[in-house]
Amino acid sequence: MEFKDLDPESLEKVANMLKAMAHPIRISIVGYLEDGKKRTVTEIHKQLGIEQSTASHHLVILKDRGVLASKRDGKNTWYFLKHQNLKTILNSVGECCRE
Repeated sequence: MEFKDLDPESLEKVANMLKAMAHPIRISIVGYLEDGKKRTVTEIHKQLGIEQSTASHHLVILKDRGVLASKRDGKNTWYFLKHQNLKTILNSVGECCRE
């Protein structure tokens, strides 16, 4: 399906996903998860050098908007990109910043 063929409901979903990613910390989280590996909130907050509560807050937003998915395993919740092609969006935008 072509982007131009998306119905209004799908366009709204796309807009919400992009809005969710439009924050420096959330871009960093998506960038950290772009390798396809599942990571815990502890791994994410340590890697990004932010408070665990801050990481959790942003993970909830990304998950609620359909950017991330999660899987619970015992005490840990593992986060990962719901759609691997989201990394293409970030890489494309990153290329625009190099001009």
